[in-house]
This record gives sequence, C-alpha cells and structure tokens, in this order.
Amino acid sequence: MRAGLCGFLGMTLLAGAPAAHAQNLQVQLIARINAVRQDPGAYAAQLRIYRGYFRGTILILPGEPVPVLTREGIAAVDEAIAFLEQQAPLPPLAHAPLLEQAAAAFAQAQGAIGARGHVGADGSTPGERVRRLGGDIYLGEGIAYGAPDVESLLREMVVDDGVPGRGHRTLLFNPDFRFAGAGCSPHATLEHICVIDMSATIDGSPVKILVPAARP
Repeated sequence: MRAGLCGFLGMTLLAGAPAAHAQNLQVQLIARINAVRQDPGAYAAQLRIYRGYFRGTILILPGEPVPVLTREGIAAVDEAIAFLEQQAPLPPLAHAPLLEQAAAAFAQAQGAIGARGHVGADGSTPGERVRRLGGDIYLGEGIAYGAPDVESLLREMVVDDGVPGRGHRTLLFNPDFRFAGAGCSPHATLEHICVIDMSATIDGSPVKILVPAARP
C-alpha cells in the first residue's frame, strides 16, 4: 500500500535527487493538474485503461514488480471516471510564488522530522503559514506521500481511494481556485512529502467583490 494522501478545505522527489529535478517535477505536477482541469473527459479515458490493471483491490501495474493494495479497488476508479465525465472544463491554475514558497517550506519542515498532516510542529495551519509570508488564510492544501512519479500522484489525487469525501479531487476541481504553488522534499519515514496549496487569489487573500455605488 502506498503511503497515501492527506487533504485540507504533491510531484515526487526521491531522496538525494537534486533541487533542479524537484523543481522540474513541481512544474510537471501543476501542468498535469491543469491538463486534467481543462479536459477531464480525456483523463477519464486514461483511467478506463488504468482500471484494467486491478484484481479486486490489488493494483498490478505493467513493469512494476510489487502489487499495490488499495482500499476500494475498481469501485473508486469507476466513481472517478463518472465524476470526470460529468465535470465541466475549468481554467488552468496560474503559478503563485507565495503559495509555492509556503508549500515548499512546509514540505521541508515536515519531511525533516517525519511528520504527517496539515498542522506544523509549531501548531500552524496552511492559512497561517501563508499569512506569515505576507498572504492570507483563504486557500486549500493537499499533501501526498510516497507516490513514485507525477502520474501516480495525479491518479491518487483524482481517484482518492479510501479518502472520505474525496477531498483531494474536490481540491483539484474547485472552480473558485485559480492559483497554485507546489513543493516537495524527502521524508524521514515515507520517502518524500509533496504539498500543493491552491487559492482563488495569488496570495490567499479574499476575493474582492465590487458593489455598485448607490445612486443619489
């Protein structure tokens, strides 16, 4: 069983890989999320191929020597396919440097001590960490551990096997979110940790609603 996901309302890095490689994977993750947001139907077709590698709750991927034990098996994949086929295309997420900074710093801090979850060692929440950098608290955060590559991480977040409420899928397909930043780091016990922060604004600030002035 893979280490799993953690969502709040990823990108992979092998221990010792150079920082440039990690940055490249971060860019790949946002790009892949954007591709799925813009064309969910095409990704549903990919998942139909993926579902053929299941034997009950066991996933046997081509070329992978070790089978993966899932919680729900094909049922979760079929649910994801049905969701994607009904999902309207969404705009791509724009790069948010401040969100990326917060995600990367949290990934490094959690990875160094082998921690899990969205609450930092100092008790900080995702919004508080972005606020410390000059932003605000209005954002969502997803965390993944141990996915072997970007495509596996993306599948895990979209299928969301064993996650009540499919929180990661909800995060990725939130129509209000327009900006994202991702970071990843080696993890002391789970190989690596990958964090993605998303918001309706570039820095987690609230959306400003313009109210027409009253006529005299």
